[in-house]
Amino acid sequence: MLTSIPVTIACGDYDRTRPIKDGRVAVEGCAVTYLPQEPEEIFHRAFKHAEFDVCEISFSSYLRSVDAGAPAYIGIPAFVSRLFRHSAIYIRTDRGIKEPADLKGKTIGLPEYQITAVVWLRGILQDEYGVKPTDIAWRQGGIEAPGRTERTPLKPIPGLDLKPIRADGTLSSMLESGELDAVFSARAPSAFTKGAPNVGRLFPNYREVEKAYYKKTGIFPPMHLMGIKRELHARHPWLAASLYKAFVQAKAIAMHEVRDVNALYVTLPWVVAETEETVKLMGEDFWRYGARENAKDIEALTRYAHEQGLVSRKLEMDEIFAKSTIEVSKI
Repeated sequence: MLTSIPVTIACGDYDRTRPIKDGRVAVEGCAVTYLPQEPEEIFHRAFKHAEFDVCEISFSSYLRSVDAGAPAYIGIPAFVSRLFRHSAIYIRTDRGIKEPADLKGKTIGLPEYQITAVVWLRGILQDEYGVKPTDIAWRQGGIEAPGRTERTPLKPIPGLDLKPIRADGTLSSMLESGELDAVFSARAPSAFTKGAPNVGRLFPNYREVEKAYYKKTGIFPPMHLMGIKRELHARHPWLAASLYKAFVQAKAIAMHEVRDVNALYVTLPWVVAETEETVKLMGEDFWRYGARENAKDIEALTRYAHEQGLVSRKLEMDEIFAKSTIEVSKI
C-alpha cells in the first residue's frame, strides 16, 4: 500500500499557488497541509525556527543563510513573489527630492536592510542612477509597529551608516513627522495611504518607469522563492523536483485564468487587456519559474547582495537551488 508523505507548505494565498492549496494540483507522493500566511510571519518563523517543511522564503535572507554555511532550507526556483519596486520609494515632497540623485545625503528608513525589495532598490539606484548605498543614512525599524529588527543578524558593513530608529518610533510616523526624508518599503506606509501632507512617491509614474526598466534590462525582480527543509530533502531527494513541478502546474492554471474572457477570475474589468499588454512587453511566460530561465535576474540579485555587504561572496546557481530543480526533464 502506498503511503503519502505529510508535508506542510506555508505560503501566501496567491492565484499562482491556490491550485495547490485547494487540491486542484497535487504534489506527487505527498499529503499537503497548506498554511496561507503573510510573508513577514512565514519568514520570521522559517529563519528563526525552521518550523515548516516547505515554505515561501525571502530571496535575500536565504542567500545570507547559504553564505553562512548552514541554511535550514534548500531553494526551489518557483518565484511565487516578484515585483518591480520603483513604486516602493516614499518621500517627503518638501525636501527637494525630484529625482533619484536627490536621495544622496538623505536619511531613509527601511524595515530591514536585508529584505529583498530594498536590496533590489539599492542595486537599481546604483546601476541606473549612480546612487550608492553609502551615499545614504539608513534607519531601520517597523513600518507601523515599533520593535522590528533584522530577521538574521547583520555584521557591520564598512562605510555604511545604518542605525535602528528610536525604540518607540515607526517608519510611517517618522516619515509623516519629517524625521525621515524617505522610506523604502514593500508595504505602503499608512502615512502615504491616508494622504498625509508632504508624503508622496519618488516615481508617481512608476508603471512607465518600471516598463522602461524592463525594456532596458529584461529583469523582472524575483522577491521570494520556495524552500524545502534540508533534512526533509535529505530523506526524500525526489521531493524537490516534485514540488517544483506542482508549483509550475499551479502557475499555469493562474496564467490561463487571467486570460479567460468567458467569466473573469480576477475582480478587475480589464484584467484580460492588462494581461495582453503585459505579454506584448514581457512575453507569454512573463512570470517565469526556473533557475536557468531566470539566470539574468538571479545574477543581478546575487551581485547586489555581495556588493551591499550582505554576503561575503557572489553565490553560484548550484549553491542556491536543489540540483534536481536546475536540470529539469523535458518531454
